[in-house]
Amino acid sequence: MAIAIGVFANLILQFYLNPDRSVISDSRDFAITLFLAFLLAKVIFILFMLGEDIYRIGKGLVGKITGGSAESSFMPDRRKFISMIGLGIAALPFGAILYGAFKGKYNYQVREYELSFKDLPDAFDGYKITQISDIHVGSFDDREEVAYALDLVNKQEGDVILFTGDLVNNVSEEMNGWEELFGSLNAKDGVFSVLGNHDYGDYASWESAAAKEQNMQQLYAIQEGMGWRLLLDENVSIDRGSDSLKIVGVQNWGGGRFPKYGDLKKASVGLRPDDFKVLLSHDPTHWDEQVKNNDTNFHLTLSGHTHGMQMGIEIPGWIKLSPAWFVYKKWAGIYKESDRFLNVNRGFGFLGYSGRAGIWPEITVINLKKA
Repeated sequence: MAIAIGVFANLILQFYLNPDRSVISDSRDFAITLFLAFLLAKVIFILFMLGEDIYRIGKGLVGKITGGSAESSFMPDRRKFISMIGLGIAALPFGAILYGAFKGKYNYQVREYELSFKDLPDAFDGYKITQISDIHVGSFDDREEVAYALDLVNKQEGDVILFTGDLVNNVSEEMNGWEELFGSLNAKDGVFSVLGNHDYGDYASWESAAAKEQNMQQLYAIQEGMGWRLLLDENVSIDRGSDSLKIVGVQNWGGGRFPKYGDLKKASVGLRPDDFKVLLSHDPTHWDEQVKNNDTNFHLTLSGHTHGMQMGIEIPGWIKLSPAWFVYKKWAGIYKESDRFLNVNRGFGFLGYSGRAGIWPEITVINLKKA
């Protein structure tokens, strides 16, 4: 109990000493990690022992009703044995959270999908898209690991690299010293990007509206300097002879408390009904609310935002569990409705909990095929 109180007190202290969320604090991040590890372990242990209590009480009641001895339901040795099992089970998430903070957050995974479309232009049969999302550069503490991951992105040899928002946590200054590294991303048809909810500076404190706007302009300049084409409610065409593929980029449009800056109608200006369209929209909620039933057929939408909550259990073809499931209808991977596809990338970086446990950082490769 004393340890748990100490962990909680340290968490409160770190937020008191470091109240500005726009300033990264290693001590605050570690306090969050430790608190989360203890919390999950404690909850699992309590639930496990609650099950034992229900069993014991139920057995006692049955014994009393049938004329047996209710006292026989309480067996100290059994209780101790069950407690040890409960502690062992609770230790698993505790260890996983700590592993995620020290190793898991850089355990990059390449996930590859093949999607078929009847109306894919012939010249784009076999076209390869590489998607990354939610970089959150201000959270990184290991430059070599990030460099390895970016090299892994380039090794996929995608025809195009698409980034679906949240380059920073709060402010453009987080990119200082990282421009050259992220500018090393390259693909035949370039790197295209959109903004996520964290890119607007909405979660930082500003002296004035002008200061916030200056931060925004600086972020635009950084992306341009890296050779990224930032799409602000607009679309571009990638051409192969007489065939073309349209990349449509919309600003952040989120559900609930998240900002709705995006204008899908504006982003679609100039598009024709027979165009093959790939939409970049940071928040997958947008797909459910405005995209999947839109009169304009967006064949493939790429999103991120959820991070898969950075923790969960995934065994391909068997288990896919995460707390994200309670918040988002679409939280990771490929979804399909009415011949329209959505991919929710699990994210490249991390935020809040400075780690990843079970839901690893992701590089998505999507191969387009003619059906």
